[in-house]
Amino acid sequence: MHIPVLAREVLEGLSLKPNETVIDGTLGAGGHAALMLEAVSPNGKLVGFDRDGRNIEISKKNLERFGERLSAINDSFANMETYGLQADAILLDLGFSSMHVDDAKRGFSFMYDGPLDMRYDLRGDITAADIVNSWSRDDLATLFRRYGEEPKAQIIAKAITEARKEKKFVTTLDLADVVAAVVPRRGKLHPATFVFQALRIAVNDELGELEKGLQAAEKVLKAGGRIAIITFHSLEDRIVKQFFKESSVLETVTKKPLVPGRTEVLDNPRSRSAKLRIAKKN
Repeated sequence: MHIPVLAREVLEGLSLKPNETVIDGTLGAGGHAALMLEAVSPNGKLVGFDRDGRNIEISKKNLERFGERLSAINDSFANMETYGLQADAILLDLGFSSMHVDDAKRGFSFMYDGPLDMRYDLRGDITAADIVNSWSRDDLATLFRRYGEEPKAQIIAKAITEARKEKKFVTTLDLADVVAAVVPRRGKLHPATFVFQALRIAVNDELGELEKGLQAAEKVLKAGGRIAIITFHSLEDRIVKQFFKESSVLETVTKKPLVPGRTEVLDNPRSRSAKLRIAKKN
């Protein structure tokens, strides 16, 4: 079951009013979108974006009770400016969907054996397998260090380039097993955690999309409107914090990021690393 992260804090922070137009840049299964649509009822509208066509279909079904008040677009939130939109509030929940983690066929998780894919948009050209099978040792090490903040980046990159001489990487467990053989387990974290994070970010150009999306959102947001962004790792949070700080039209509402309380983390462990930042457009 999809559980929207920091739901109460998002609704309070966006300060939604009846009949407003809102954007959910990461529609997913529609958890946040349903709460936002209820908050802007009776006639408020929501435009939702998602790069994954499957998520678009799932969210449409989950939100069908809202009828034409929902518009779901199979595209990146980075392109929202091209749709001629003006919004009273914008939400970006940057956590990748639980549906992706739990679907072995999408290759996002080392918990299941599946194709080493990791694309949100299956129309994309590059997969995680393409990267680990073709990038140089130095490029892989840089990737794991930059996007995964992985301290054993060089060791892992060497192991991958040696292993692929014998056999190309095809599945998630092919990769996870090679990483686990050269990196000791760190507490509850699987040794391949940061490698998988780095590959996911690279395959989907997540940080580039975030930077473009922030610029687009700043233009689409109406004066007096608010933007809420939920991040799940320091790379994203740093970009959001810096963008809010340097913007000439956005005023940060949350001096410190809001984080889930103990009860929410117990109910939804995947929320534990979430941080929410909110800004208002002058």
